[in-house]
Amino acid sequence: MARLLFRLSPFLLLIALPATSSAQASPPPVRRARELVALINTAQVAAVKAYVDSAFGGQMQGMPMEAHIGFVMGQHDESGGLTWVEATSVSPTSATAVVTGRLTGEPMAIGIRVAAEAPFRIEGIFRVPPPPAKTPARAIATDAALAAELGTYVGQLAAADVFSGAVLVARNRKVVFSKAYGQANKDFGTVNNLETRFNLGSMNKMFTSVAIAQLVEQGKVSYDDPLSKFLPNFPSPEAAKKIQVKHLLSHTSGLGSYFNDTFDQSSRARYKTVDQMMTLAQGDSLAFEPGSRWSYSNTGMLVLGKVIEVASGQDYFSYIREHVYRPAGMTRSDSYELDYVNANLAVGYEKEHQEDGTTRYHNNVFMHVIRGGP
Repeated sequence: MARLLFRLSPFLLLIALPATSSAQASPPPVRRARELVALINTAQVAAVKAYVDSAFGGQMQGMPMEAHIGFVMGQHDESGGLTWVEATSVSPTSATAVVTGRLTGEPMAIGIRVAAEAPFRIEGIFRVPPPPAKTPARAIATDAALAAELGTYVGQLAAADVFSGAVLVARNRKVVFSKAYGQANKDFGTVNNLETRFNLGSMNKMFTSVAIAQLVEQGKVSYDDPLSKFLPNFPSPEAAKKIQVKHLLSHTSGLGSYFNDTFDQSSRARYKTVDQMMTLAQGDSLAFEPGSRWSYSNTGMLVLGKVIEVASGQDYFSYIREHVYRPAGMTRSDSYELDYVNANLAVGYEKEHQEDGTTRYHNNVFMHVIRGGP
């Protein structure tokens, strides 16, 4: 550790300000917030490790170092570095750092929570909405001006390797702007185009919700129906009677996430149908009484996929394809199975920052599901 701290001495001098400085006189959460902004601006993996060891506490201390590195480096990548504006919502143990991103000048806000006693270790970091703008938004007069400004904005993100994908803006059924950026496959240097397909993650929850609403309109499902009407024994007979469809839709069911240790230790090829995915959630218990509080739940949305199958008589993927995608003209959308050939489907990547300052990419096929679900 001594050798590591010696290597990082310029950074540590930057954040360990003299006792007479205004930063040192600031409340502890504001001082820690300034240190965090300085840490993000260094964009050095070794600096992140040293700071986490010296300044993090509580649950933050128990998180994997990779998660801390990913957060700090990700904030730098997305913003191009931060410029401090002010601290708001200051209390003895928390504060919000209002900053702007140097890449595009966008306002951002990062909340921070610290321990109540010295050395005031950081116990929580979270993104929060920035405060309302002090000046009204500037109107863009014409579609041509909108296209020009949007092209500049997205071009900056793509040049910084923050965005890779396709953008389309339309008004009154007329396309105002459309352009693709980045690479669909880095192994072969294949670029994205306007026909490139992209795998989805949690956006599928919108399609699941639309399907449930359709079945409600058809009288096959009610928002007040107990889960027991469709799945009498999931996750247990008692719980199935308490959970209602509206609880599943609103993340208030008390169910958690089926992306658990079993999933992490299994072949992804085992989970391609809703029934196969449901096996991961067997035996789950409720974290709280349904309807009593909110907690984001992947399992809850997965269960809605099974409700769709029971109520409609179709498998989930066929139902969505026929009743959501096709009527909307989304003929090139699907939950693709990654172990098959899918024409013009982009590969997903995650960045890994090295201590020597270099970056390498992980193909995320082995990190996520082999087929997206409900």
